Amino acid sequence: MPTGFQQISREEGDEVPREARPRVTSTLVLSVFTAVLGSLQCGYNIGVINAPQKIIEQNYNATWLARHNSPIDLATLTTLWSLSVAIFSIGGMISSFLVGVVSEWLGRKRAMIINNALAFLGGALMGLAKLGCSYEMMILGRFLIGAYSGLVSGLVPMYVGEISPTHLRGALGTLHQLALVIGILIAQVFGLDSLLGTPDLWPLLLGLTVAPSALQLVLFPFCPESPRYLYIVRNKESKAKESLKRLTGCGDVSEALSEMKEEKRRMDMERKVSIAQLFRCRIYRQPLLIAVVLQLSQQLSGINAIFYYSTSIFESAGLEQPVFATIGAGAINAAFTVVSERVPAMSYISMVAIFGFVAFFEIGPGPIPWFIVAELFSQGPRPAAIAVAGCCNWTCNFIVGMAFQSMADVCGPYVFLIFAALLLGFFLFTYFKVPETRGRTFDQIAAAFRRTPSLLDHEVKPSTELDCLGPDDNA
Repeated sequence: MPTGFQQISREEGDEVPREARPRVTSTLVLSVFTAVLGSLQCGYNIGVINAPQKIIEQNYNATWLARHNSPIDLATLTTLWSLSVAIFSIGGMISSFLVGVVSEWLGRKRAMIINNALAFLGGALMGLAKLGCSYEMMILGRFLIGAYSGLVSGLVPMYVGEISPTHLRGALGTLHQLALVIGILIAQVFGLDSLLGTPDLWPLLLGLTVAPSALQLVLFPFCPESPRYLYIVRNKESKAKESLKRLTGCGDVSEALSEMKEEKRRMDMERKVSIAQLFRCRIYRQPLLIAVVLQLSQQLSGINAIFYYSTSIFESAGLEQPVFATIGAGAINAAFTVVSERVPAMSYISMVAIFGFVAFFEIGPGPIPWFIVAELFSQGPRPAAIAVAGCCNWTCNFIVGMAFQSMADVCGPYVFLIFAALLLGFFLFTYFKVPETRGRTFDQIAAAFRRTPSLLDHEVKPSTELDCLGPDDNA
């Protein structure tokens, strides 16, 4: 195994004694909880479209009939429904590329607050689509809520990673994914025809997406801004100290401030890194490749194929009540693949296989790609790196959402073998190339990459980002 890739080396004295670690404060808990409400909302909108599919398609048909005096043909209905599902990912794909710009311009906290405008507008359009007899409102609402979710997928891990103590950063970083899958589960339960998945109540099911936004707007005024953003980006030392004291509960935050000062010193050398510079500079190739491949591993695992189309998958497997199996998959997802041939005895094996796949997904490929991007990059390139990684994730999300149904029609139950082969490749890449970041500060992780050879060439990296970018790039 190449030196430096599997384990970032520990220097003597690096470990923070347990008794010296910052304690978990009520402010930290409140801030993390408030931030991940956005993740819960993102998950809700991933799962909410699944259960009421046939009811919404009937509404599309009724709207078409009222406009054209004839029922909608199957091909047009399939296209409209695929667009309703996939345009969520298009919105996320576009907005995720703006995470870096928005987070630097508005700040992490304010950006999440303002982002809720997209949630309210998107939720209103979806909730009023039936009343307005307009599938266009539904599709536009899905696009806007997707744009909201794309910003959330970058802003939440960035904010949580920057406010978390080093020894808790990994644990708190997984809460983004946990809230997301809880949101999926809530949507699946609410989508039952005994609750909100009815011809009359499905608009309320879709419109409920504004509830987490309303709660977030109430709670965010009590949460501090990221101290790293305040000090390193805005150079507001006094406000950064105040934020640190609230988050850590410590009167003396000199150690944490010293770490940020060192990070700021390096940032002053590297300056702000654009997306173009991120791709050009050899120093960033290794962590960027790791970040992108981990995002690909999440989406090309086929997980969203299950959550977009699980009801139809279970129907094909012969289950009489597929909606409950869909909820079961969501429950397994929150707690922790091959679809077999279609014979009655194997339908339950199919269900168990999918439950097991979801459980193992949530051990690793689910939560880790989101927060490891923030860990692999220092403050200068971090916003650009998160934007690139998020865009890759949402692009693959869109491809899987659009292509899976056609792939399943061609390959039948063997479609998941394609995902299995991809996952084998991702497993090998992760084992040999992804470093361990547990217990390391941001600066220690970034410094380790500056000391190791690149994945893409055999040259030794420059000693600083400034050497790599050159004077013209930093002008």
